[in-house]
Amino acid sequence: MRTTATAFAPASVGNVAVGFDVLGHSFQTIGDKVTARRIAEPGVRISSISGTVADLPREPEKNTAGMAVLSMVRDLQLDFGIELEIEKGIPIGSGLGGSAASAVAGVVAANALLPTSLSKLDLLKFAMKGEAVASGAVHVDNIAPSLFGGLVLTVGIDNPNVKQIPVPPSVRCVLVHPHMMLSTKAAREILNRSIDLSNVIWQSANLAGFLTGCFTGDLRLIRESLEDVIIEPQRKVLIPGFQAVKDAAIANGALGCSISGAGPTVFAWCDEPNATAIRDAMVAAFAAHKLDSDAWISTLDPAGARVID
Repeated sequence: MRTTATAFAPASVGNVAVGFDVLGHSFQTIGDKVTARRIAEPGVRISSISGTVADLPREPEKNTAGMAVLSMVRDLQLDFGIELEIEKGIPIGSGLGGSAASAVAGVVAANALLPTSLSKLDLLKFAMKGEAVASGAVHVDNIAPSLFGGLVLTVGIDNPNVKQIPVPPSVRCVLVHPHMMLSTKAAREILNRSIDLSNVIWQSANLAGFLTGCFTGDLRLIRESLEDVIIEPQRKVLIPGFQAVKDAAIANGALGCSISGAGPTVFAWCDEPNATAIRDAMVAAFAAHKLDSDAWISTLDPAGARVID
């Protein structure tokens, strides 16, 4: 039986414009790592936090990875404890699913220490309890893709149904993270609780068209459908230069461009040959609004969290 394991969980793009709180995809270029170690003392303790942010809470109940693993330890009534070392690769408050990635990496690493491995669905439920610490609500649009990998649709909370959606192999995702922080809670509080029926119909059609385009490899349909008419119009005011960044992406051939999760990171889907030009144009648009940024390009390979050591 293993006494230590290290897991990597990739970043993720929540919502993917048209699927608020139900759709997300992994982004393999960056992610978080968590090392889990068996200890005799019951419960969970966090021994270190390093990487892009090191001043996160050490108390397990206040840390997404800590709470996720603690819920596992309690539910399974383990006769040993688990010590965690967290290495953050995802900037905090970036809209890249950092809190979800830590929770996912934590449960995947802890799972490797168990005498009998749990299913991904079981791990998902434990990670959801960790994610709630950061966002104040239970949602899976970052947890599910980070755990399962690829483009993921999740229906339901108490008994989630998780389905990986095929993506045309030539599609790439461009992520541009402006150097600012935006909390998930603040981005959710700005949202209206009522929506015009016409926009519900429009967004439903976009979601259906986008998923159909993915299943059939129809890039034209993806381009016509990848538009958020409900959440983006409300949140874009929180991101300086957002419209200019989106316009730059579209002008350079993007299939669509919107806010990654709660923001402020902006994502664009594109055909592979256009990825570099789109990335450079988006970075330049942020710079024109006096915001430096980091940028990455990734495939949408269906590879999720995994034990790496």
